[in-house]
Amino acid sequence: MTPRMKHTWRWYGPNDPVSLKDICQAGAKGIVNALHEVPNGEVWQTSDIKKRKKIIEKTGLTWDVVESLPVHEKIKTRSGNFKHLIENYKLSLTNLANCGVQIVCYNFMPVLDWTRTKLDMKYKDGSYALEFNFDALRAFDLFILKRDGSKNDYSDEEFLKAETYYKLLSNDQKNKLCDNILKGLPGNEEGYSLEAFREILKTYNNINSDQLKKNLILFLKAIIPHAKKNGILMCIHPDDPPYSMLGLPRVVSKEKDYEYIFDKVPEINNGITFCTGSLGVIKENNLGKIFNNFANRVHFIHLRSTKRDSNGNFYEANHLEGDVDMYEIVSRIIIEQKRRYLNKRKDFNIPMRPDHGHQMLDDIRKKNVNPGYSAIGRLRGLAEIRGLEHGIIKII
Repeated sequence: MTPRMKHTWRWYGPNDPVSLKDICQAGAKGIVNALHEVPNGEVWQTSDIKKRKKIIEKTGLTWDVVESLPVHEKIKTRSGNFKHLIENYKLSLTNLANCGVQIVCYNFMPVLDWTRTKLDMKYKDGSYALEFNFDALRAFDLFILKRDGSKNDYSDEEFLKAETYYKLLSNDQKNKLCDNILKGLPGNEEGYSLEAFREILKTYNNINSDQLKKNLILFLKAIIPHAKKNGILMCIHPDDPPYSMLGLPRVVSKEKDYEYIFDKVPEINNGITFCTGSLGVIKENNLGKIFNNFANRVHFIHLRSTKRDSNGNFYEANHLEGDVDMYEIVSRIIIEQKRRYLNKRKDFNIPMRPDHGHQMLDDIRKKNVNPGYSAIGRLRGLAEIRGLEHGIIKII
């Protein structure tokens, strides 16, 4: 037997314009979901988890992965009542486990979750893609946010390019850029005003990448034994984008970052969300090697592709295009699943979801969809990946 991946789909709850019925028609069997309405740091109550689970299961789907159970900023900075917030996190894990939801995706990105500077880049086929552009980010940092000390972070050439970019923006474009970075993306549990964002950035003034890594390890040492006791598989998502920006460090972007994390906290419950798009943005990252080195810890998979340029800018490509060798990655996933099956591991069907589809066809004209999470773009991605998987299984 050669096991298939568990085909899942990210759903943002009852208010998501992409319904559970739509998801069933797309061919997914499982749901990736979170209680976004619960404020960061508060406990996910058993009653709320059961209510959401019942809604999902009523359509014949299963709730396979939590994405995300957010880590409060005070935990990342180890400030204020962070110990109480860690205990709340443990309670949420207990409640999820008691409800049969046992894979939890999370990230340790400071302040912002994933970031893009443009949500409607016109693609060559007329669809719309997400884009990250450094000149746009630097223009925001220097001339809209006006972060203290920001000029010191950039070379003279980078400053001039950002200034030129900023001067060409209309007022509406400036407002749109600000919204895109601070509150424009789904999954960001918190949005910020400019003033509030300036203030929270100050909480990281004395936290560099080394300190943030240490704080991550301390969090994991507190959480992972509890996760293991409750049968929870924790899987950290890589930084997106994998660059330090706006004065904030990034600590989960490269193979050496994973080596550090798993050396310090070796339990198998301390695992990876293997996101080909985030890791693929860095040219030096060998995705096949990273997967193989940590394959036994891959508890969840995001399959998408990005196309980068020599300056670090990138956009979301179609799933079988861009810089990610999707054939190689899916082949390695299938081999790992077969190994797990033969070794009688229960988690031999690894949950996978197609990530960040283009906005296309009727999703452009008829639906107000979440950026990156349109129905038809992800349906195309899922169909392509399922077909690729089917073909690989036939020849392995």
